[in-house]
Amino acid sequence: MRSTLSSDSLANQKAATSSGLILGFDPGLSITGYGIIRIKNQQPELVEAGILKMRRDRTLAQRLKELHDGVTEILGSFPIAAIAIEQLYSHYERPRTAILMGHARGVLCLAAANAGLDVHSYEATKVKRMLTGNGRAPKDQMQQAIRLQLRLKEPPDPPDVADALAIALCHYFTSKQHPQLNDQNLRKKS
Repeated sequence: MRSTLSSDSLANQKAATSSGLILGFDPGLSITGYGIIRIKNQQPELVEAGILKMRRDRTLAQRLKELHDGVTEILGSFPIAAIAIEQLYSHYERPRTAILMGHARGVLCLAAANAGLDVHSYEATKVKRMLTGNGRAPKDQMQQAIRLQLRLKEPPDPPDVADALAIALCHYFTSKQHPQLNDQNLRKKS
């Protein structure tokens, strides 16, 4: 089920700049956060952000299908040029979390490949460091950083949305530092 927290009108979404829209994901099997930004006058702007929520009473295969359907719907609704996603990591104390996240990442990568888009992965610590200066920033600090970067009245909530927007912003800032990424990856492939 797709739950949108913020959005512009569809007419404004389709009037994306030549660099296209960047879609960030915070993958999960219960909740996947997503955030779409556009770059206007060299400033990132929020287009839409929300969550894809999978039903916990469903089988793994059914939840993966729900996630795929939601991602496919988003990709069909916006002129996405680049996809950024949190890199897979594993905590020794919680290997199950990494395995479940891997399933969700696989679905996101498949949907991106079906849409002809590359996926760019970023370590969570890099994203946090880039936006807050602290690679171990807590969730509330990340939410405030996103509020400031995108000039929002309120911090994005739930934190999955802020994390997805942070990943999209990280891709934008990284591509600014490395112009070859901008040329290759911020335009939708033909």
